[in-house]
Amino acid sequence: MHTEKELANIRLVERVYAEVLGPINSGAVDGLFDPGYIQHNPGIETGAEALKAMLERAKVKYPHAEHRVKRMMADGDLVMAHVHIIFHPGTPGVAAVDIFRIENGRIAEHWDVNQPVSTEPANANGMF
Repeated sequence: MHTEKELANIRLVERVYAEVLGPINSGAVDGLFDPGYIQHNPGIETGAEALKAMLERAKVKYPHAEHRVKRMMADGDLVMAHVHIIFHPGTPGVAAVDIFRIENGRIAEHWDVNQPVSTEPANANGMF
């Protein structure tokens, strides 16, 4: 069972996918992310302004990208999401795990790991 705080944190991350990542909407960042947002992905600059700039680039490069959230879980101020990201329709995409740290009702920090979705898996278990 999740605590009320953990449920609120999950709802916040659900909003991130629904309002920011799903529609690739940089305009929704200010309401959900701390201005001093810390990004741990080494390929993306840190800070909310850098996130907005990255989203603007992504909207041009991947206009039809999809983030299909498969599951979420919370542990205190951390929320983890297992996500199927498809950058271009008809391609397998990547399996990703995003980890968000929430502070004062906003996303304060983010880590992620991902791997390509295999088209020739060694087992029939699926990645999701």
